[in-house]
Amino acid sequence: MTKFCFCICLIIFFFVSIQTSSSSPSSSSSPYLSPTTFTKNYNKMIVNFKLFIYQPVQHIAFSSPSASLFYKSLINSAFVTREPEEAQLFFVPVSPGTSKRALARLVRELRTRYTFWNRTLGADHFFISPEGIEFSSDRNALELKKNSVQISVFPTVSGNFIPHKDISLPPASTPELKLISDEPVNGTVLGFLNWDGRTEAELVNELKLDDDFLVESEPSNHVERAKNSKFCLFFYSDGSLAATNSMNIATAISSGCVPVVIVDRPVQDFPLMDVLRWSEMVLLIGNRRGADGVKAVLGGVTAEKYEKMRELCVAAGQHMVWNDEPQPYDAFHMVIYQLWMRRHTIRYTRREEF
Repeated sequence: MTKFCFCICLIIFFFVSIQTSSSSPSSSSSPYLSPTTFTKNYNKMIVNFKLFIYQPVQHIAFSSPSASLFYKSLINSAFVTREPEEAQLFFVPVSPGTSKRALARLVRELRTRYTFWNRTLGADHFFISPEGIEFSSDRNALELKKNSVQISVFPTVSGNFIPHKDISLPPASTPELKLISDEPVNGTVLGFLNWDGRTEAELVNELKLDDDFLVESEPSNHVERAKNSKFCLFFYSDGSLAATNSMNIATAISSGCVPVVIVDRPVQDFPLMDVLRWSEMVLLIGNRRGADGVKAVLGGVTAEKYEKMRELCVAAGQHMVWNDEPQPYDAFHMVIYQLWMRRHTIRYTRREEF
């Protein structure tokens, strides 16, 4: 009887394990790390999230389109409250190119004029810095760097981004791009590279000699090129992608072209890193492999795996779109969602100064 019960328990455990595995996010067609958590938290955010902007609200000109769109949408957002006691996070206006001394002076002013900074040493504050700020020996600037959430433009500058705390903005994609989840991929080109004419010239020259790759510097129909290619290639090095402004990862994803990033180190600053399953949406290939190595990796992707990656990319495409007027689930709301996820901050014990 004991053996019989034990066998029955094993069968039940095996069945439950299969069911759990088949229903887990990793085996679903959802692009989210946790679909259930995302939906529940997103709805809560829309209703409950409040942000306070230190006054007066000033016009800040950003050279980055995505930073400009985020800032414009933020200051006009319904998330903003005029009652700081209602806010979960506080926005610190920082103009591009602000010196370390000016940053220190700004934080010092917040520390003395308001009570909110000292509650967490700035951990419930955030600011926009497209290229990111460097470390400083000044206590005030250092707290801003180490504690506050920095919002930068993807790809970020190496050394100026702290993973798990900072946020990177999705690049501004082609606004008129239509998602093609219901359209077949022609796949006439294995890999498409929109090259900037400068980065990694040796590998590019090798790719140009292979008919399976299409390399162009400034194509006028880059969206169509992406739609007709299975993979879109990008170079990632020292905070720069070797792609012109008209072609980027956001456009590739929305086009159903699976991104391939040529990089020799882990990438920790993908947009919406806390939300999307990037490890199953993008391929990372070392630059030292050469054109033959890149082709071998792409050729080794099975049809089943490729279709799964493409489905995830297209599903995630809606979150890469920037709108002049924010729409539900677009890039602006997804960045706000990442801020919402960071609203629970550690309350530091205030140190007495002597």
